[in-house]
Amino acid sequence: MATTLFDKIWDAHVVRSIASGQEVVYIDRHLIHEVTSPQAFDEIAARGLPLFRPGQMLATADHNVPTLHQDQPIREPLSRSQVDKLTENCQKYGVELYGLGHQRQGIVHVIGPELGLTLPGTTIVCGDSHTSTHGAFGAVAFGIGTSQVAQVMASQCLLLNRPQRMRISVEGELQRGVTAKDLILYVIAQLGTGGATGHFVEYAGSAVRALSMEGRMTVCNMSIEMGARGGLIAPDATTLAYVAGRPFAPKGADWEKAVAYWQTLYSDADAAFETEYTFDAQQITPMITYGTNPGMGIPLTGHVPSEVPEGEAESFDKSLKYMGFERGESLLGKQIDYVFIGSCTNSRIEDLRTVAAYVQGKQKAGHVEAIIVPGSKQVEQQAIAEGIDKIFAAAGFELREPGCSACLAMNEDKIPAGAYCVATSNRNFEGRQGPGSRTLLASPLVAAITAVQGRIVDITKYLN
Repeated sequence: MATTLFDKIWDAHVVRSIASGQEVVYIDRHLIHEVTSPQAFDEIAARGLPLFRPGQMLATADHNVPTLHQDQPIREPLSRSQVDKLTENCQKYGVELYGLGHQRQGIVHVIGPELGLTLPGTTIVCGDSHTSTHGAFGAVAFGIGTSQVAQVMASQCLLLNRPQRMRISVEGELQRGVTAKDLILYVIAQLGTGGATGHFVEYAGSAVRALSMEGRMTVCNMSIEMGARGGLIAPDATTLAYVAGRPFAPKGADWEKAVAYWQTLYSDADAAFETEYTFDAQQITPMITYGTNPGMGIPLTGHVPSEVPEGEAESFDKSLKYMGFERGESLLGKQIDYVFIGSCTNSRIEDLRTVAAYVQGKQKAGHVEAIIVPGSKQVEQQAIAEGIDKIFAAAGFELREPGCSACLAMNEDKIPAGAYCVATSNRNFEGRQGPGSRTLLASPLVAAITAVQGRIVDITKYLN
């Protein structure tokens, strides 16, 4: 019987089917951080249980960490407490921890792939919704709640309902200046924040296959923003080239055996999906959000919608009021106060190279504060080795130390109330970057050009 990529991986991990229709699914890799793990560890301790397979867990500190002076104690009491608790629990239970000061520390969804811990055909979970990032490698990866974190700790399994399957194909060649971030913002704008609810999304089509692994991770990262349980892309030569030689990737005969299996991971030609969409890559232009959810996106040269579906007017206008925009307005020329380049969506070396290529020999606008936060110590060190740090410094951009940073207001990197920030992160909810902050999501290229110009512009007029 013809099978989807998702079902091939899921079926290989079903331990038992339950009469209710749920399935016990085995989890290959469990990633944890300081925010959702303390309560789970407490539950394990209260039940007197050991960790079932601590060797398949990996911990890092990312959400609460400062991105300046990481060699000094964390100043915020709550953040310091959570990071200290993670350290304590990992020592107690024998879990590998890449904490502050470790050469492999970084955002959980950046270090997994770069270390070769994220592999095709595996199941991966983390107490973080953007675990869908790892699906770029042809893995079934998804976020879980705190109680489920405890379940995996205790059993290495989860009791789950099988999601429906959706395929989103993007065909054709992306235009100049259009990136993976624009692609996914466009798709979310078309389908809405609930358009993929209950589904696991497979991304396909020539435009998707042409993306680098960094680009694919960006696309899969934001699957959750349209309500999907996760997203994935079939592994191919691009995937294998990225994984080969990484610290935890298979070696020698194990590599050859793994590749032989990975090459079977694709949706059969006549596999059935509950839902399918196809988009034309030529219709996608550089994007930006104008509202308070990721589905409120428009082309940079477009206008805030004047008409909205019946029943949505009140929430739509509330969002515009918060953002300080009006129906039908163009955002071109809007002055920006902050630019944030980072997060698990866009903080990899490719993202930093894109920004550096544009800002070299230029200066950011004087009124803009521009911070760049690498996704890991490895990315940071690579940027320094390539001289990217010097390019940023000369252009007035501040390169900080790794962490989730201004993606969310859980650490010291917050955007002030009323200020506009063009961010390469994944969410633009009210107060996401700090109480009263106003977030506009965009690609690293759009963010870089905005920082130099000091306002939102049609970036196609500024490309070399």
